[in-house]
Amino acid sequence: MSLSVALQMDPIEQVSITADSTFRIGLEAEARGHRLFQYTVDRLVFDEGRVLATGRPVTLRREAGNHVTFGDWAEVDLAEFDVVWLRQDPPFDMGYVTSTHLLDRIHPETLVVNDPFWVRNSPEKLMVLDFPDLTPPTLIARDIAAIRRFRERHGDIIVKPLYGNGGAGVFHLRPDDPNLSSLVEVFAGINLEPLIAQKYLPAVVKGDKRIILVDGEPIGAINRVPAVGEARSNMHVGGRPEKVGLTDREREICDRIGPVLREKGLIFTGIDVIDGWLTEINVTSPTGLQELERFDGVNGAALIWDAIERRRAAR
Repeated sequence: MSLSVALQMDPIEQVSITADSTFRIGLEAEARGHRLFQYTVDRLVFDEGRVLATGRPVTLRREAGNHVTFGDWAEVDLAEFDVVWLRQDPPFDMGYVTSTHLLDRIHPETLVVNDPFWVRNSPEKLMVLDFPDLTPPTLIARDIAAIRRFRERHGDIIVKPLYGNGGAGVFHLRPDDPNLSSLVEVFAGINLEPLIAQKYLPAVVKGDKRIILVDGEPIGAINRVPAVGEARSNMHVGGRPEKVGLTDREREICDRIGPVLREKGLIFTGIDVIDGWLTEINVTSPTGLQELERFDGVNGAALIWDAIERRRAAR
């Protein structure tokens, strides 16, 4: 099965070939004989009933400084592709939401991964609300009085943008921290979106576990340990990845959410678990494939393509 595959992603010439999951997915696609075309979301167009993109065919290789060869620029009709990958990084703003609406126009005849409808309706920090018994105490609010009451109930809390990513804007606020009001004012001056607050889990200093699921099945995990003096464990901000296995509690979490992910067409997801508590379900542009492959020898990209090819064959 040779598929035509379009990658909607950030500029591929700028990615890290040792860390970027989309790059690894592209390499696996080429190994299977699939053909790649790459474009950025700003070149996505709806024009009189057609969803078009301007980009270039690409050939990838794991060669530092020379990892991509581009073909000629072309405008293509995405409905003529077999698969489109929705892989640009958040923030999950109205630009991101608009791209999911446009890709809805071609899915499922063209298989969009992950399903754009459910990407739009299952952002990372909101889908966890469907599983309250698996998550730490959580508040979503813009009202400073509500956030203060939440901190009074739980003491140490984490406050972060509801639609943020990569650890940006994440704050650990202790009961006596005087900066809560100022922090909320700063966020209010940036946008009209609520904040999300969660009870602080002290075990985060030992790591925030990223568990990767393919078509609802866990394939492995990496532990992300925050740097000394840092509240965030994201690898974007210096978190150190470590080899780790899954606990019985984490398998229970995966058993609960896996069928939901599969039903929604969320083929590649990454969930975040701290001390047995589910904090995020990442569906937009999850990472961790290359780290998992180095630690455990699990070729997650191959398992993802197996799932995609099964879905294409079934149609």
